[in-house]
Amino acid sequence: MSDESDQEASIAFIGLGSNMGDRLANLEDGVVRLARNPSVSLIGRSRLYETEPVGGPPECKYLNAVVSIETVLRPTELLALLRDIERALGRRPHRRFEPRTLDLDILLYGTMLVEEDALVIPHPRMCERAFVLVPLAEIAADFVHPRCGLPISTLLDRVEGRQGVRLYGSDRWKNLAT
Repeated sequence: MSDESDQEASIAFIGLGSNMGDRLANLEDGVVRLARNPSVSLIGRSRLYETEPVGGPPECKYLNAVVSIETVLRPTELLALLRDIERALGRRPHRRFEPRTLDLDILLYGTMLVEEDALVIPHPRMCERAFVLVPLAEIAADFVHPRCGLPISTLLDRVEGRQGVRLYGSDRWKNLAT
């Protein structure tokens, strides 16, 4: 753990997805666990969206959302926290395109660019994924993607598949106390 007293807080955007078990409960539990960390403050949350899985074999539909947080954790520390939360909620070791109880991805971490073996920020495929851009644009439409220099709203206008991202109403999510 870093010495947080001299670390400035950064805004990060986290993508959430679930397509196994009680999808809504998985997302709620993930957000609550994230917000309970003393190094994290939840500052925004999109609505829920239901989407078809991308790539891989046929599987159940996903619920997706994006949250914005303020954190003093460094990107690698935040990634470790997200992986701990995923494991606590039953996620097996990461395999691409498999069903998952909870998937937590760092989409953006301020304007930082990170390219490491285990972590790339901005998320390398976010600009191709309507299920990421729709909820992200809801809470950060004017945020400028640090790699391509375009606002999230412009990226959303350019992405294919928006029609497959359907609003999923849930009063439980709207009233989630963190």
